[in-house]
Amino acid sequence: MQLWLLYEISIKKTVVKKTISVIFKREMETTSKYDVIVVGGGPAGLMAAGQAAQRGLSTLLLEKMDMPGRKLRITGMKRCNLTNIASLDEFMAHFGTNGKFLRQAFGQFFNEDLVAFIEALGIETVTERGGRVFPADGDATAVTEKLITWAKLSNAEIRTGAPVEKVIEDEGIAQGVRLRDGNAIMSQAVIVATGGATYTGTGSTGDGCRMAAELGHTIIPLRPALVPLKTAGETAKKLQGLPLRNARVSLYINGKRSEEAFGEMLFTHFGLSGPVILTMSGRIVDALDAGQSVMVSIDLKPALDEEKLSARLLRELDAHGKQQFGTMLKQLLPMKMVPVCAELNGISLEKPCHQVNSKERTRLLRWLKDFRLDVSGYLRMEAGMVTAGGVSLKEVNSHTMESRLVKGLFFAGEVLDLAADTGGYNLQAAFSTGWLAGQSAGSGNN
Repeated sequence: MQLWLLYEISIKKTVVKKTISVIFKREMETTSKYDVIVVGGGPAGLMAAGQAAQRGLSTLLLEKMDMPGRKLRITGMKRCNLTNIASLDEFMAHFGTNGKFLRQAFGQFFNEDLVAFIEALGIETVTERGGRVFPADGDATAVTEKLITWAKLSNAEIRTGAPVEKVIEDEGIAQGVRLRDGNAIMSQAVIVATGGATYTGTGSTGDGCRMAAELGHTIIPLRPALVPLKTAGETAKKLQGLPLRNARVSLYINGKRSEEAFGEMLFTHFGLSGPVILTMSGRIVDALDAGQSVMVSIDLKPALDEEKLSARLLRELDAHGKQQFGTMLKQLLPMKMVPVCAELNGISLEKPCHQVNSKERTRLLRWLKDFRLDVSGYLRMEAGMVTAGGVSLKEVNSHTMESRLVKGLFFAGEVLDLAADTGGYNLQAAFSTGWLAGQSAGSGNN
């Protein structure tokens, strides 16, 4: 090839590179710039945006759905379990070993602060059984709308229908975000508060974890928490729709008792649900994913020990001596459970009570105190109330919520590897981490 041709090609490449550089610089100069961009309009995002804006920082909240707070509007069966009055140590314990990460956030903004904040918005609260705090009118939508109004009055700009594709980063420093339509918006700080990957219809599709992974963050595998369970056999299906108000449920993993909980549960066509089951589900999901066997034991008569229950059975069988066994069972169990009990214990419903022998009585006694169901699986991610897994806490500064890998990048809410059981704990964590991120972002000295 002639030297003059090589020289011409070199010149053209240089011109192209300079042209691209000029175009990029022009784009950065003409694109809007903010002090703080918040990605995601859930409880963590709204709190973060409002706090940052109240500090006098130009703040933009980007929400990909047509309205902010879609998931918040349905949380707590649409009643919005805001928080819990538990002590700090008890609160953190509900998050397992990761709970200690929240000490700083809770130290800055905890349950009493949240209740005061919500009431300052004009929403009265009530504390119910188990220390759970709800809005007095039980209206999650009203809470969401008040929170949105507060953020706007704090001078946070909110854009809906604005899905973010990636966080723009240069030499380890967050520069802004790029939207799915290709437009870039620059900022000094970016707060990712996109939620988890459950209730995908509300917009929670794991976007934040994907963006964090692209920036080098470790993502603890996402899995559903607070999720209904599938059980083997047809027993649960025969009992579907039956609630138990006061049941003691014990969890066995590989045959060893792991934990127990007391409260409400529900039989479904596929297995088990309800508060007490959801509380245990996180541990169960992890065990099943690890290939371990899982079984739950239900104590249907938790108020009676075996001695007292044995005496009760003797009295009932004697009192109904000439009546059928099924008639007597109606005194002990919900109607729907009567035929299932008789079948599982091998005792005919038509058998006269005075003919029930000691072996059958002992078998019935043990079943009432230890009704066992093998757990065969759990519902898909979309059915989980909370997402377990997320951005590794080791890579986030608990004092500020800032990434340890990318300066100016912050995380808040369910996108983090934090998940607790039911009772208001998860929502408090979202508000607290959002508050701390909003207070820390854009300060210039993080």
